Amino acid sequence: MKVTRQQVLAYRTRAQGLLREAGKVGELAVLDLGIQEAMGHPAAAAFDARLASSPPEDVFGPDKPLALVWSLRGAPHVHRRRELNALAKALYPMSEADAIARLNETGPSVAKAGLKGLEQYELAIDAMAAVVTKPTAKGAASTAVTKKQPTQMGRDCRPCKARHVSDSAMRTSALAAGLELQPGTAPPVLMPRSGSIRPDQPDKAAVQKLIDAYLRLLGPATPRDVADYLGARRADFEQFWPDKLTEVDVAGGTAFIPASVADDLAHAKPVEMVRLVGGFDPFLQARDRELIVPDKAAQKALWPVLGRPGALLVDGDVAGLWRPKTSGKKLTLAVEAFGSLPASVWVQVEAEAERVAAYRGATSVSVSRV
Repeated sequence: MKVTRQQVLAYRTRAQGLLREAGKVGELAVLDLGIQEAMGHPAAAAFDARLASSPPEDVFGPDKPLALVWSLRGAPHVHRRRELNALAKALYPMSEADAIARLNETGPSVAKAGLKGLEQYELAIDAMAAVVTKPTAKGAASTAVTKKQPTQMGRDCRPCKARHVSDSAMRTSALAAGLELQPGTAPPVLMPRSGSIRPDQPDKAAVQKLIDAYLRLLGPATPRDVADYLGARRADFEQFWPDKLTEVDVAGGTAFIPASVADDLAHAKPVEMVRLVGGFDPFLQARDRELIVPDKAAQKALWPVLGRPGALLVDGDVAGLWRPKTSGKKLTLAVEAFGSLPASVWVQVEAEAERVAAYRGATSVSVSRV
């Protein structure tokens, strides 16, 4: 099946719920993969871009249906709480080499330590579970975990001027150790979650469920795209690659999508809509950035190393970027369009800005065209 870039973006727009057809947060399809959280509360922005009305406050946290955890690539994500145990199984290292990569180590460093990567991963889980028995700040947890681990697992930290457990070891082991993050804390506060089940190996069904979610929401895609998104080694990842997929030609390249939604892709057409999505929105998380934004200069502006802006979506295409600036309770959105936009679009941008102000707790908002 051959499809155009416009078809792919139109398909993703609908598949990800950007037409605002969902009434409740838990119904959002993008939670099948999780929504990345960071400074500026991008999860709230992702909720708002997909719900008919502004998202309710405090939708994730202890005793809530959604939870904040370190998961994909060790980054904080919001997931459905009931799916965390399966997610922990899906993110368990697939091999010794995979464990080394997830711990952000190298073969020589692991050999020098005299402890295999998988052994270090298990030791990190043991220590994290033993240390965090109540809400504990990351720094305090790091100190306590370091004392429980073999000395060769310590890493010299220039900012701290000390030797302690690596940040990667804490992040990659936390979910398997049954821990979650307390929302709104910086530095982060870890806490145990009830009902956690410790995994001891990757679960094929759980891994394939994540693959299917990526391909449904961000597809069509290649195995490399999905492996990179999940933070897994492609060499290990391919053994979990599903069978019931449709091969797709996108701009001369081969990609895949679940057969169950191939017809939706084939008939996808752009829908009139304007959205202001955050810099970590699922729409921007696909690994084929050259398809999302073909222009190289626009790519650099949208995905800088530090300080990601949000994106202005017009009819499912990235038409510009935006940055918020607050002064007390007043919010200003600096919107930079990549080209000329009709007045009707700017009217909708003003309406979207009001929604941004609502979930950010601002009393007033203005749009500044850059």
